[in-house]
Amino acid sequence: MSERTLVLLKPDTVRRGLVGEILGRYEAKGLSIVATWFGTIDAQQADAHYAEHVERDFYPPLRAFVTSGPMMALVLEGDQAIEVVRLLNGATDGRVAAPGTIRGDLSLSNRENLVHGSDSPESAARETALWFPELG
Repeated sequence: MSERTLVLLKPDTVRRGLVGEILGRYEAKGLSIVATWFGTIDAQQADAHYAEHVERDFYPPLRAFVTSGPMMALVLEGDQAIEVVRLLNGATDGRVAAPGTIRGDLSLSNRENLVHGSDSPESAARETALWFPELG
């Protein structure tokens, strides 16, 4: 079943010059790019995106990281896109993510872990509406 999901290529992806490689992995898997946005977000946008984490101890450094430089948001579409993206991304902590995944191959951090992918259809809908209201 075709579905859409939101992906963020975080500031470390841009800083390290990995945008093309990571986009290529999604496209090679058969996912289509529906929409893209490139820029630097402010604290308000970060808080809206990570609303469920704002009160957690780990959030202030996460906010500082995601607002530290340019990033890319995109909507990907394909068969079981949410699950496929999460499998391609790998475990949140790049130090233990499986080889062959984006984080397993390219990240050594739990916070600076290159990518975000929606974790459920509900999150995908909420996050897509936040980043791309025109896709409603």
